[in-house]
Amino acid sequence: MEENNEVALNQYLTFTLAQEQYAVSVSKVMEVLEYTNITKVPRTLDFMRGVINVRGSVIPVIDLRLKFDMEEAERTIDTSIIVMNVKVGDESVTLGTLADSVQEVISLDPSNIEPAPQIGTKINTRFISGIGKQNDRFIIILDIDAVFSDQEIAAVTGEKTLEAAKIKDV
Repeated sequence: MEENNEVALNQYLTFTLAQEQYAVSVSKVMEVLEYTNITKVPRTLDFMRGVINVRGSVIPVIDLRLKFDMEEAERTIDTSIIVMNVKVGDESVTLGTLADSVQEVISLDPSNIEPAPQIGTKINTRFISGIGKQNDRFIIILDIDAVFSDQEIAAVTGEKTLEAAKIKDV
């Protein structure tokens, strides 16, 4: 059983944003959906596109391009929604993230993953767990749990996580 966990830790779902390759651990991914109509929720954060219905559950959808200060993309036939579990404090939150396209599941040997680059003090790279190298290409491996702050997740889900509630009361 331990070997299966190790294999899962080294497997990543790859996707594109603005023609760059990104990846998240498959252990975080619940499913990949074709782009569907997203219901806009008023007065939400700029990068929140709205919500979708996934088998009776309301799932918030985030645009990673906007979260990463990229230009918003036009929707194409390749646009997908990656449904993931994101850990916030001691809780797990399900949300969808928009991707320009979803590529494949790959295995990366840890020796082919470099640490996140330190790019000065003004650029926050805490959400990058590493840079994978495969066949002359770089893949930015995201630590999806670190991409969003507790306050952002609370605002997006409409829930007050314990951490977000503490911060908001300060």
